[in-house]
Amino acid sequence: MAESGTVAVDTGGGGAAATKERQPRSVRVVLMALMIAMLLAMLDNMIVGTAMPTIVGDLGGLEHLSWVVTAYTLATAASTPIWGKVGDMYGRKGAFLTSIVVFLIGSGLSGMAQDMNQLIAFRAIQGLGAGGLMVGVMAIIGDLIPPRERGKYQGMMAGVMALAMIGGPLVGGAITDNWGWRWSFYINLPLGLVALAMVTAVLHLPKKRSKGKIDYLGAALLTVGITSIVLVTTWGGSQYAWGSAVIMELAAIGVAALVGFLFVQTKAAEPILPLHIFRSRNFTVMSLIGFITGFVMFGAVLFLPLYQQTVQGANATNSGLLLLPMLLSMMVVSLVAGRVTTNTGKYKVFPLVGSVLMVAGLFLLAQMDTETTRLTSGLYMAVLGAGMGCLMQITMLVAQNSVEMKDMGVASSSTTLFRTLGSSFGVAIMGALFNNRVQDVMAERAGAMGGKVAEHSTQLTAEGLAKLPDVVRDAYLHAVSAGTHSAFLLGSVIAILALIAAVFVKEVPLRGAGPAAKEASSSPEAAGPADAQPVDMAKAGTATADAAENGTATADAKPVEGVAAGDAAADGRTVSETV
Repeated sequence: MAESGTVAVDTGGGGAAATKERQPRSVRVVLMALMIAMLLAMLDNMIVGTAMPTIVGDLGGLEHLSWVVTAYTLATAASTPIWGKVGDMYGRKGAFLTSIVVFLIGSGLSGMAQDMNQLIAFRAIQGLGAGGLMVGVMAIIGDLIPPRERGKYQGMMAGVMALAMIGGPLVGGAITDNWGWRWSFYINLPLGLVALAMVTAVLHLPKKRSKGKIDYLGAALLTVGITSIVLVTTWGGSQYAWGSAVIMELAAIGVAALVGFLFVQTKAAEPILPLHIFRSRNFTVMSLIGFITGFVMFGAVLFLPLYQQTVQGANATNSGLLLLPMLLSMMVVSLVAGRVTTNTGKYKVFPLVGSVLMVAGLFLLAQMDTETTRLTSGLYMAVLGAGMGCLMQITMLVAQNSVEMKDMGVASSSTTLFRTLGSSFGVAIMGALFNNRVQDVMAERAGAMGGKVAEHSTQLTAEGLAKLPDVVRDAYLHAVSAGTHSAFLLGSVIAILALIAAVFVKEVPLRGAGPAAKEASSSPEAAGPADAQPVDMAKAGTATADAAENGTATADAKPVEGVAAGDAAADGRTVSETV
């Protein structure tokens, strides 16, 4: 059982009438702060990516350029599961606030960096904080909002993601041009301080003191394993050949560390990643679907702008806008899926439909060639976006519903980690296939000159492409089209695995408010004191993993603050009435 504690949002007191009036506003304030933190985590790399040419021009160190992004990515991925476990053991609010502070320290130091080595080190600090931002947001939402009610807020999270992808390059370019590249880091400070102040003032979660100690050995092994795997996917096929000694050694170290990590988790008193959560079929299936979704999505985000800029002649300055059909479709469908889930309590249809749409969208994108119009490619992207909209938030929702409240943090961090690792593998594998295909087609169509151009294809700008001889330029357009075809065709095959996994999703009732439960909670037997504000979520909302699988509450749950024990798995009140 999770620790007992009161979970509440500060409403300022004032009796029943004031409570009903102020609680929804307090919930909105907390959610706004969480969305700001989520935006910080997602926006940073996209803003910094736009500023990179200016940064290199100022600091030098072109040979270390890739490490500015890699250091941040590695630190984020490696720290994600640790933040989740720390939140479970010592309290969600403290862990979340600490991650914001670390992120802001890293941002400030990055803005003050005097050379490339300093920037890389400070980006790693920033990444450590970023690892806790996404996990903290998801876990706190999991604490405050029952899964049945959580669907209402899916559109907000999808909207933040779309805003980051569309606005990141635009904001990064504007900041760099008008204020200088250092402000691409400093811009995080006011936003982060606002989120910090709002969370500190309004959010009240139970303080925990676990008697166990953090599994430092497990944390070290997991960090080494994740770091090695991410480096393999980052360096393989680019800085080093896939069969090179460096890549083989990193792969061996990664596999050995992860095997050792799994062994340690079976012995540790407080494992970083409790293996018992994978006994839940839904949690395991959602982890797999999340991995595949990350694999496909970030591959699409990488290759679609490249295809549109090269083959269709789109403007690279507004590259975020090129993804608008996919992102808008994803946001709208995610909002609809959330509302339907909240109103009906049914969700299995969305992994199934989402996987079908994802396979179809990727297959359609694989059919693009040098003659495909922007309208046609936009429609294909909308199909893929609709599939993503069905999957992005549902995976987290079902995963959190499949574990006990005490494991909410590790469930959130594990799902986030699988999606992150999926994106690393997707970019690496689809990228390798794309590059090989581009080189082959260039050699076939333009001979030796085509091969030389292909080696520097990722650095070709629209101006550089226009200066190429007609034969070479035509060959390059066909090569990019062929590479895109191969990458998306592979993506569609991989996405079939998500469809197969979705078939095994078990429709378990979501904990939280539903029509039947609301009627029960409004009866005299279930009604609590009129002025009761906090709800003991640990006692009233906790279900064991097995109970979650069967849709039943734990047998020893006791009524708290007027909430009947039978409602532990289906609390009849809305979030504005309970939080």
